[in-house]
Amino acid sequence: MYNSKAPEIWAEFDKITKIGRPSKKEGKIREYLINWAKEHGLESETDEAGNVIIRKKAAEGQNGRAPIALQAHMDMVCEKDEGVSHDWENDPIKTKIEGEWLTAEGTTLGADDGIGMAMALAILKSDTVKNSELECLFTVDEETGLYGATNIKEGWLKAKTLINLDSEEEGEFCIGCAGGRDTIGELKFETEEPSDGLYFFSVTVSGLVGGHSGEDINKSRGNSIKIIGEYLNRLNEQCGVRIAHIKGGNLRNAIPRYAEAVVAVPFSQKETAIVAANIFGAELQKTYDGTDDKDVDMKIESHAEKERVMSKEISDRLIKAIMDCPHGVIEMSKEIPGLVDTSTNLAAVSIKDSTIIIETSQRSPSESGKEKASKAVGKVLDEMGAKTTYGKDYPGWEPNFKSDIVKKCCDSYKKLYGKSPIVKVIHAGLECGVFLRKYPDLDMISFGPTLEGVHSPSEKVNIPSADRTYELLIDIIENV
Repeated sequence: MYNSKAPEIWAEFDKITKIGRPSKKEGKIREYLINWAKEHGLESETDEAGNVIIRKKAAEGQNGRAPIALQAHMDMVCEKDEGVSHDWENDPIKTKIEGEWLTAEGTTLGADDGIGMAMALAILKSDTVKNSELECLFTVDEETGLYGATNIKEGWLKAKTLINLDSEEEGEFCIGCAGGRDTIGELKFETEEPSDGLYFFSVTVSGLVGGHSGEDINKSRGNSIKIIGEYLNRLNEQCGVRIAHIKGGNLRNAIPRYAEAVVAVPFSQKETAIVAANIFGAELQKTYDGTDDKDVDMKIESHAEKERVMSKEISDRLIKAIMDCPHGVIEMSKEIPGLVDTSTNLAAVSIKDSTIIIETSQRSPSESGKEKASKAVGKVLDEMGAKTTYGKDYPGWEPNFKSDIVKKCCDSYKKLYGKSPIVKVIHAGLECGVFLRKYPDLDMISFGPTLEGVHSPSEKVNIPSADRTYELLIDIIENV
């Protein structure tokens, strides 16, 4: 057991991990926060969107200082390893310590952004922190479209300074981020009874790392949908493929790690399918050897049951769409070296009620960048014959290089640790840009402890990093 220097945050985080909180289903964690506030004699309020705000009066002798808002989101990305059984609404996260890291057994940990929530609650609970008036805002549905931030109650926040606790690298202060948009294609189709003489088999792609579609999009990690599409395309060119079922990916803000399909080829081409899989599987091993995705695995197995299949035309259209749909970095920033400016994530492919659904997400700090990326995806979906929709558009956060809170946070960090922090803009999305629409005078910064593997079952949080981040947060609150 790692001996933390800030056990109060881990006590709060442990309780949070026992509460189901998928996006759009935050009822239990919301109830917990409201009851928590009552137990600690603090005022709380909920708005129509489901956000919760808990207020704490200024400590003795601190009434003359301006109020500060702390902000974190309630929901978490729900991803798990294949074969792991987990009821996201009811089952607690099974945590474990590995050296200086806290992680979970086969699922996402929910430190994004449970650790931010835990720090805010620990501050609220403390009777030693010399705080000014505090407003702790906990938002809903951040991970699937920033719904809570977008629909926050007008005039709710009184503070003019906000600290967002949703960043993932200790010693780095975020002062700007990309905006985002979803582009979705839906194509209705009719299935057919399979003809005699077809060989049915399943193909699966697994072992990929996946990750955050913003922070990890430039790391050349494999996309399971793209990989399975490449194999089906090669096989289709050799002998023709009929698709019965396909599914890959889960969340629009996560790079897909797993994909599966049930397909059919003429029985005379059974060996062709097997040989093509062996060749392609060997190529994958060579491509990803030594990378994050070194454990990538593609398998095919005979599928005993015959199933209704898509027509050859629809199968061809779907395979072509997967091949043509852009994924990854589209453009790098011209102003900030190494920063992704515009990207797109081919996030999920599924079939529901005889409808093929292709889900993607685009990121860019500019409206023109989002438009360019989403239209490139839309062109592919239109050519497929799908009904294309654009939605869940949220703005970027334009950096304020004259920010007072950024200067004071940098001063506090340097005082505590004897060095300057990194001040940066990120390609991931944060709620700060959305807050500016309703609170244009807000002065904001985002920081947090070191997290790795966010939005995947390898997610983990560095314990001493979180301890130091909490120490920094207290110093800022007491001295801003």
